Amino acid sequence: MSAIKIKTMAEMAAAGEQPEVLFWVGCAGSFDDRYKRVTAAFVKILTKAGVSFAVLGQEESCTGDPARRAGNEFLFQMQAMANVEVLNAYQVKKIVTACPHCFNTLKNEYPALGGNYEVIHHSTFLQQLMDSGKVKVSDDHELKSKKITYHDSCYLGRANDIYEAPREVVKALKADLVEMKRCRKSGFCCGAGGAQMFKDAEKGNKEVNIERTEEALETGAQVVASACPFCMTMLHDGVKNKEKEKEVKVLDIAELVAISQVD
Repeated sequence: MSAIKIKTMAEMAAAGEQPEVLFWVGCAGSFDDRYKRVTAAFVKILTKAGVSFAVLGQEESCTGDPARRAGNEFLFQMQAMANVEVLNAYQVKKIVTACPHCFNTLKNEYPALGGNYEVIHHSTFLQQLMDSGKVKVSDDHELKSKKITYHDSCYLGRANDIYEAPREVVKALKADLVEMKRCRKSGFCCGAGGAQMFKDAEKGNKEVNIERTEEALETGAQVVASACPFCMTMLHDGVKNKEKEKEVKVLDIAELVAISQVD
């Protein structure tokens, strides 16, 4: 896709403007090569839908979620309070993010530190754009009628009770949504939880992400959809482990919409 100039909050403030929404990109969306493509897809959708948005750019720091989960409360407080100071300085009211970890932290943990915002996960925001007609699906696209299974992120599903929005997005693409045996409230972790993403595997019979990938492949789906950078990495590694990369794609909800959107 061609380069899109995205305004920062600093640039908008200098021009006396206030965006409708702040897009919180997150560490994965900024630095992980695979998830940068999700960021690009979401930006493409927002731009085409005419949404007024901005990013913090270099003023955005980690939310502090990994530090808190790892038990370093002091580091979490430092990172979070620095972010709250920046967000409040720009009088941010509404935040959208593609990362369930960022979403959970900004929505549920920042209020205790003086950060009160309307925080929306990108799957919910995409559903809203589609329901309002701002995002239209092409009558003929490559995902139409394809079997797609959706993996529930723990932080999106069990932690925040968001199950339907991503599924409604898949259904709106006129795709065939097929569920894994363990889904929604009975969903199974991708294997990245509890900081497993960042450490060597512990003793056991099978990697968690392999178990989950097997469940996804059992559905016969051609696409495994996710809405979390951690989940995407673990599922992609699982599909690669099973040597199914040519037959099965692992795509984010935003990528599905970008592929199917009317040009």
